[in-house]
Amino acid sequence: MPTDRLPEGVLFDLDGTLADTAPDLAAAVNRLRADLDLPPIDYATIRPVVSLGSPGMLRVGLGLTPESPDYESHRNRLLEHYAKRLCVETLLFPGIAELLDSLDQAQLPWGVVTNKPEALAKPLMRALGLDQRSRCLIGGDTLIEKKPHPAPIRRGCELAGIQVDRCVYVGDAQQDIEAGRAAGCRTVAALYGYIPRESDPHSWNADAAINAADELLQIDWFQGL
Repeated sequence: MPTDRLPEGVLFDLDGTLADTAPDLAAAVNRLRADLDLPPIDYATIRPVVSLGSPGMLRVGLGLTPESPDYESHRNRLLEHYAKRLCVETLLFPGIAELLDSLDQAQLPWGVVTNKPEALAKPLMRALGLDQRSRCLIGGDTLIEKKPHPAPIRRGCELAGIQVDRCVYVGDAQQDIEAGRAAGCRTVAALYGYIPRESDPHSWNADAAINAADELLQIDWFQGL
């Protein structure tokens, strides 16, 4: 996106970028552990891996990898637990509600591209009151590919009516930045999100980084809105 042209819209990751879903996801991990007569894990241990989805949570929660023989059955059980208590403690991150209001007022379309399955992402967006405002919702199973493949972001841009090279994609995981860059968007790393301890977000080569949601519109690209 040329720096002298205003963005046409913004796409966001969901978990760890728009919504603080970690408390409900961590609770699902511990309910799964309880099923197996295992003690709960500390929330601080689970939170950093939430943006890695089921693989990250099952690795921390049960020491499983996708190659483990019983991985899929435990994954299904984890998602069942989560679906039953999807939005108990989940909230929008501080400043997100105001940011979305500002985008609406500026008539900049925004949407969501997440690796969360649609069957979970849709009711969560509805519970947060965002389903009627978001111009698109691309889940991890909407297409054959998911992030870090660029196809979901390109599809999100198409549905939201945003030219890819004038879209800003915001996410809190390396796969978000890789997907956005591959799609041809400007990318923003959400440093307030769920970043694993071993990960250095400054090495992701995002075009910008923000420590809080209200910093997004302070980036030079948005000046003139």
